[in-house]
Amino acid sequence: MKNLFVTGGAGFIGSNFIKYMLSNYNYKIINYDKLTYAGNLENLTDVEEHPNYVFVKGDICDDAMVRVTLEKYECDTIVNFAAESHVDRSILGAKDFVITNILGTQVLLDAAKDLKIEKYLQVSTDEVYGSLPEDRNDLKFTEENPIKTNSPYSASKASSDLLCNAYYQTHHLPVLITRCSNNYGPYQFPEKLIPLMIAKAMDGEKLPVYGDGMNVRDWLYVNDHCSGISAVLHRGKIGEIYNIGGNNEWHNIDIVKLILKYLNKGEDQIQYVKDRPGHDRRYAIDSTKIQKELGWKAFYKFEDGIKETIQWYIENEKWWRKVMSGEYMKYYEKNYAGKLL
Repeated sequence: MKNLFVTGGAGFIGSNFIKYMLSNYNYKIINYDKLTYAGNLENLTDVEEHPNYVFVKGDICDDAMVRVTLEKYECDTIVNFAAESHVDRSILGAKDFVITNILGTQVLLDAAKDLKIEKYLQVSTDEVYGSLPEDRNDLKFTEENPIKTNSPYSASKASSDLLCNAYYQTHHLPVLITRCSNNYGPYQFPEKLIPLMIAKAMDGEKLPVYGDGMNVRDWLYVNDHCSGISAVLHRGKIGEIYNIGGNNEWHNIDIVKLILKYLNKGEDQIQYVKDRPGHDRRYAIDSTKIQKELGWKAFYKFEDGIKETIQWYIENEKWWRKVMSGEYMKYYEKNYAGKLL
């Protein structure tokens, strides 16, 4: 690998991945992002002058723009983070999820095939596996689990995974797929559980918790996810799927209570609300394959990672307030407009 074309690199996981790769390798990183509501270039201000970093504003559904960018920067590797990813938004309207997550992936795969890209990595999610029973803690998702989606979001991600496998089987495209558990860490858009609860707790507002709050998620610190993706890029077997999980299950309500405790807030701020339609009850990732085959394992203990995350949001209140107000969208116009490809 020399020149990495990273789509969705201004988002939460994508921006952390770019910084991880620039810190650990000498690759050129081309950050290709449409800058929808969750794309924030302020996530990358500390690397925007890095000699190995380039930003290009573009849509993965724009076939011509994708190909022009890939060719101009002589990209040999694609890492696709670009996706509509919030389940609630997919329930309100699935169209954008179908367009970006499925058609956008198809555009990237065709470009990769025609331009003979050396490696294509699709960043996916454990949500494609559906839900696990609460009373079977011995059961976790492995790469052999069948796909069983329960939301428009997860259906769109599963569809893109299937497209990737089809291009591998049909066109021998060098594809890799990763499926991760719930990420947390700095720069996460505050519509997701942990940053949303931190922000509302800090403002003394009610913290909305779906249903009984007993839904279980496996939490993975974002830097551990980035190191896992790097391991798959460097050592993964072409055509394979790799689960990346934290082996760290928590009930949603316990996460909320932990945040309140850390911030010295009372549990009277918790407000239970009507459950989300099709709300998966439990996710848990089995990361045995990536650990055994590639030597990867999660570094962060949850107790340390969550404290660091909460502290980051305390110290970066200006960042998340700008995000929640929409003011962060002005950063692109101020710093990049008229300067790009």
